[in-house]
Amino acid sequence: MAKTSSKYRHIGVKPVASALGAEILGVDLSRDLPDEVFGEIHAAHLEFGVIVCRGQELSPERQKILSARFGKLMSHAIARFRHPDHPEVMVMTNIKNGAVNVGASRAGFEWHSDQSYKPVPALGTLLYGIECPPEGANTEFASMYAAYDALPDARRKIVDQRSGVHDYTWAWQTFYKDRAPLTDLEKAALPPVCHRLARVHPETGRTALYVSEGMTRSIDGMAEETGRALVQELNDFATQPRFIYSHAWQPGDLVFWDNRCLLHRATPSDPQYRRVMQRTMIEDGFAAARLRDQLGVAAQ
Repeated sequence: MAKTSSKYRHIGVKPVASALGAEILGVDLSRDLPDEVFGEIHAAHLEFGVIVCRGQELSPERQKILSARFGKLMSHAIARFRHPDHPEVMVMTNIKNGAVNVGASRAGFEWHSDQSYKPVPALGTLLYGIECPPEGANTEFASMYAAYDALPDARRKIVDQRSGVHDYTWAWQTFYKDRAPLTDLEKAALPPVCHRLARVHPETGRTALYVSEGMTRSIDGMAEETGRALVQELNDFATQPRFIYSHAWQPGDLVFWDNRCLLHRATPSDPQYRRVMQRTMIEDGFAAARLRDQLGVAAQ
């Protein structure tokens, strides 16, 4: 087993890219994990941002049980993409039932961080590959720690003072024109929210850039076009090859990433190949507690 340091005594940890990412060896996620093994997986997740466990057999129920050890589960904002028996599980597939998509068929081709359009975003996402095309359909990840650290001083000063406007309705109308429009009820449930461009990770203390082309419409307090141009500039800077790990999927892969310190995106594949994935997301409990404190202060 490859190990990165002596702190990993119960699992193997093999880095997969220079900026982020590691493969976890010697674990069976279909079983309840001993506390010491779970603790090391958690530590590796914080250290590497993305962890990969290959050769797993996970039912939706088992994936939910594993995910819930890290925090409260979140359901996708759009009910039509949820598993019919497990609403906390999102179905991602190109399979159709007649003319109707069984799940989200085209999702996430733009760089984004999951649920950033909510007041309380996702802490982490667990994506499990059931059927994977033999080529294409990689998921790419970009380290926003490394991007923030590498920002020119002039840009970092702006980032440290500003917030991004995250807008799901805008993203849907801009990038998903092939989908049925959002209903008025769905739009009303997803108003734009603002998050700081420089985000301090609550567990590591490191600062990460928190902005994406796919969900950040513009910059709060800037003219729309000027803000959008800065969003794209920061996104392009953060997604340079030196900051990226590209995961080539195999059936049985479970990939767990930290939305607080990285971006990700899907890449295309040949539609003749079936693709079936199941996804769970974990609420950022630290952000939820901070929001509760802010609302409590505002209410006094």
